Amino acid sequence: MARSELLVRSPFRRWQKRGSAWVWLNALAVALCLLMMFGLLGTLVVRGTAHFWPAPVMVATYQNEQGQTETLSGVKTDEEAVSRDILAAAGVPLPVGQADQPLHRWLIKVGNRELQDGDFRWVLAEQLDHIRYPAQLWTIERRNWGTFYGTPVSLSQYGKSVRRFDNAHTEVFWQQFQERLMRARALYDRAQTLQQQELGSLNTALEANRLEQRRLKLKGDLSVALEDSLGRERDRLQQRYQQGQQQLESLYQQSQSDALLVTTADGRLVSLPLSEMLRVSRTNAMTLTEKWQDMGARMWDFVSGQPREGTSEGGVFPAIVGTVILVLLMTVIVTPLGVMTAVYLHEYAGRGWLTRMLRIAVHNLAGVPSIVYGVFGLGFFVYFLGGKLDQLFFPEALPSPTFGTPGLLWASLTLALLTLPVVIVATEEGLARIPRSLREGSLALGATRWETLWRVTLPMATPAMMTGIMLAVARAAGEVAPLMLVGVVKLAPSLPVDSHFPYVHLEQQFMHLGFQIYDMALQSPNVEAARPLVYATALLLVLVIGVLNLAAVALRHHLRERYRILEW
Repeated sequence: MARSELLVRSPFRRWQKRGSAWVWLNALAVALCLLMMFGLLGTLVVRGTAHFWPAPVMVATYQNEQGQTETLSGVKTDEEAVSRDILAAAGVPLPVGQADQPLHRWLIKVGNRELQDGDFRWVLAEQLDHIRYPAQLWTIERRNWGTFYGTPVSLSQYGKSVRRFDNAHTEVFWQQFQERLMRARALYDRAQTLQQQELGSLNTALEANRLEQRRLKLKGDLSVALEDSLGRERDRLQQRYQQGQQQLESLYQQSQSDALLVTTADGRLVSLPLSEMLRVSRTNAMTLTEKWQDMGARMWDFVSGQPREGTSEGGVFPAIVGTVILVLLMTVIVTPLGVMTAVYLHEYAGRGWLTRMLRIAVHNLAGVPSIVYGVFGLGFFVYFLGGKLDQLFFPEALPSPTFGTPGLLWASLTLALLTLPVVIVATEEGLARIPRSLREGSLALGATRWETLWRVTLPMATPAMMTGIMLAVARAAGEVAPLMLVGVVKLAPSLPVDSHFPYVHLEQQFMHLGFQIYDMALQSPNVEAARPLVYATALLLVLVIGVLNLAAVALRHHLRERYRILEW
């Protein structure tokens, strides 16, 4: 029998000729992609949610590098094995032991920032002794200076002790402390509401009064009567503002009247105002149910709270709002532009060289680096268009720019330009899949070309449009480089949406989840504190993109079912 016949009859050769090899290779590629995707999501879930679990707080004695014995308290957050040679080369005193065995270093979150050199500290586990987890140790999260670990001593009001802590009546002390803490929080919240809403509205009114007077003066319409009227209005607003400031100072003084005296692990006494406390927990005395409840409350605070300590602590609510509004504005801008361009190229443009060049240009734009779009947006949208708008509509505010500075509108336009090729290509492919017979049948029944396009062609191409929009949303929500030039900031003083007209302030700068991840990972001064928040914020960004895409998928499915009859 010839060799060629043997090869043809061999099982491997027949399996290869049937195409089974490619099927298995494709299945292997899909399995690897799914494995990597679930591995990424699993890493984000585990590392992101572990930050919110109330870990036990330990107290131990430690032999430091100077040979002194000190007492420290904190939470173990990481562990690594290090060889003795590396530690010896770094000048770290080593404990006596087996020379061939590596040592273990623990990363301890010691907190008490005003008393320590930092929030975190690496210690050798072999030099820790008398490790214990006292139930009386409290974990206090504060608005400033981070977390504090200490044992309560007494409650005080205006510097006078009103209740001392004793082990026999811990629950009574805890209940009285919670009552005073709620009172201090209520006073602090009232002060914040007064400052942000009432005083903020007065500030806006004073600025509007100043700009109106300057506008009338520039136009030459500022009469003596108008100037007097504006002056009286300004005096009335300033008087109300001063009254609000006095009320604000009174509220802050009342909120700071109560304090908690605590002692640290090394015996130092510290007085902590109750108004600065965000969350107080007896972590070592919690049951499993209480820990799950505390974890849920911490996660909610992370989603709904404001950033603190340079985004290394606190929540990401402003970044969520900025990301969602940016994506929605981008979608509103890019959808009609992309659909109209695709309709023109496929339905109206000829098949000449100009159309081919336009399609080549659209495909090439999809490969341009995003930072190039950011540079274009900064030069054209911000400096050129924004500067012209300020000269035409806001001359009274110059030289302070209104739209001639990076903001939400220019960031949305830049991302719309960035994602425009995706929407164009997806819509045009959807139009190309519609049978020509449907168009001809509509025209034969007497419909015009426009009616055929509006009632037959576009409804059937809607699922393809939604696919392009989903791809655009996914890309826009994760972009960071162009936003750094056209509107995103590390900390925004206010949200771009509020109760003041026009309610959505397109000229304001904003926060973004993608930029916050970059800032916490690479620019944070407290890297160890920000590291778990990087995973949590990345997981939140994935969830936001998933929710937006699920909404688009649901809408696409609804439209597909609605216009399915047109395919019959």
